[in-house]
Amino acid sequence: MYILLAIVVLVVLYGIFLYNSLVKSRQMAEEAWSGIDVQLKRRADLIPNLIETVKGYAAHEKSTFEEVVELRNRAQAVPAGDVAARAQAEGLLSQALGKLFALAEAYPDLKANQNFLELQNSLETIEHEIQMSRRYYNGAARDLNVKVESVPSNIVANQFGFSKRDYFEIEDPANRAVPAVKF
Repeated sequence: MYILLAIVVLVVLYGIFLYNSLVKSRQMAEEAWSGIDVQLKRRADLIPNLIETVKGYAAHEKSTFEEVVELRNRAQAVPAGDVAARAQAEGLLSQALGKLFALAEAYPDLKANQNFLELQNSLETIEHEIQMSRRYYNGAARDLNVKVESVPSNIVANQFGFSKRDYFEIEDPANRAVPAVKF
């Protein structure tokens, strides 16, 4: 009788341990996503200043500016939990920023402008931090996904509604290219 009671207690305690482990993994994935979100917001806030600086030198390149602004707004409009859509929108925005920097290449005075150089360096730093945040998020998502799919934690995960997380990755290989920001 005591042995059976001890086994039941151990199974319940192990279930509680698995549940808490899943909660911890989910919270780490959410915290990691908020880190990506912060970096993407910093980049989005930097873009208008960058565009205004370039506009002064290349006023006739209106379509490039409009594309960057439109893609920035589209990326900002993606719902917070839609990782795949946000990754796709941010990939398109990165491509458009690459075009903006390629445009700046044609204007030697712009390349020497101190404000432009500072904005360019800030963007490079933010891109690096986005990459680090993306790695951290994908690691946290991986850990949660392993627990959600592995036996016996998948039993607890299914019982309490834990689900897998999407990875923050760029699907289109053309979007994987990081915009060159060095001149």
